[in-house]
Amino acid sequence: MTLYHFVGIKGAGMSSLAQIMHDMGHSVQGSDIENTVFTEVALRNKGIKILPFDVENVQEGMTMIAGNAFPDTHPEIAKAYELGIEVKRYHIFLGEFMSQYTSVAVTGAHGKTSTTGLLSHVMNGDKKTSFLIGDGTGMGMPDSSYFAFEACEYRRHFLSYYPDYAIMTNIDFDHPDYFKDLQDVTNAFQEMANNVRKGIVAWGNDTELKKIQADVPIYFYGFENDNDIYAENIETSSKGTTFDVYFKEGKKHIGTFTTPMYGDHHVLNALAVIAVCHLEKLDIENIREALLTFGGVKRRFSESYHANQILIDDYAHHPREINATIESARKKYPENEVIAVFQPHTFSRTETFLNEFAESLNRADKVYLCDIFGSIREQQGELTIYDLKDLVENSDLINEETVSQLNKHTNGVILFMGAGDIQKIQKAYVSTLTV
Repeated sequence: MTLYHFVGIKGAGMSSLAQIMHDMGHSVQGSDIENTVFTEVALRNKGIKILPFDVENVQEGMTMIAGNAFPDTHPEIAKAYELGIEVKRYHIFLGEFMSQYTSVAVTGAHGKTSTTGLLSHVMNGDKKTSFLIGDGTGMGMPDSSYFAFEACEYRRHFLSYYPDYAIMTNIDFDHPDYFKDLQDVTNAFQEMANNVRKGIVAWGNDTELKKIQADVPIYFYGFENDNDIYAENIETSSKGTTFDVYFKEGKKHIGTFTTPMYGDHHVLNALAVIAVCHLEKLDIENIREALLTFGGVKRRFSESYHANQILIDDYAHHPREINATIESARKKYPENEVIAVFQPHTFSRTETFLNEFAESLNRADKVYLCDIFGSIREQQGELTIYDLKDLVENSDLINEETVSQLNKHTNGVILFMGAGDIQKIQKAYVSTLTV
């Protein structure tokens, strides 16, 4: 039996893929930093061995899956090449793996993880579906009919995939350390569209997605009835959000659906998922029932409760994502004060979108800012958190030692947002409540 060794196994995609291979009956292990990362919980629960980085981990006969954050000069990867061991990059291996299924890629600048989580949950309501989600969740099901996966545009890695369908949630300028500008991002998505085999489901209100051309049908979704699939009669209640879904051809009423989520972006995500299920002729009653039971994905509006406060952990790290998280909080808890605790992720992103971050954060009633969190590729930059603080109207700084200032927001919905280690701030705050 081949042993698969994952270099950087705690990475969100790597963790998910390692779980899939384990579920398929393969022998799996991996290496990474020793700091605790939320993705490792699922790995340990499945009994997957996590080792510290060490060249002694590399043994002849294994196949190495290398995380994209690590260069060929990484000691373990270099050792593998020296021994003549097969080394495959994450995106290359994933592209080969999915070829055995009817595959659905979910891509876009924002909303990939939430939509992939919803897609995998809903499709499993009718057909056995293996899945890879960018929150570190993966499941491989023997005899699966479908494979739902998150496809990241960063460094054009998604061009290694040739899916049957692609859901494209939006196109936006992000990852300024790689992409030159918005046009460069759009060009990447156009290249991705050329790889799709059956059909593309794309958000109809995105001007950049409207430019995409493909040799397969493009089905646009949204709230306006000039889209191919659209939602009408949207109502919010204590159960979530209910809406009618129509297909443009003959204004065919697909059905009335309810998602337990709040906010326009969640309705749009559901529309995209329903569109794929409809195109694949899945049982709509099963799809409707599955949608009702979706509980969300890790680090996307994950709620906990302490006294009268609602604490929400969310991965939002781009201005548009912050807007969506604040909107969800206001719709679900209209009577509560909305407090944003935000940790910017990467210096280049913070600098590029400095004004946009300020504009988004100003939608909250009060803002607390953490120091900028770097990345493996980018440890420092010229600007500091004070550059953002100067632009956010009602803001203060916060860290693990000063979290008690959140206590005064007795009826607050406190949003802990960021892609770094913002969870340590939330953990430190919760510890003050339990002393």
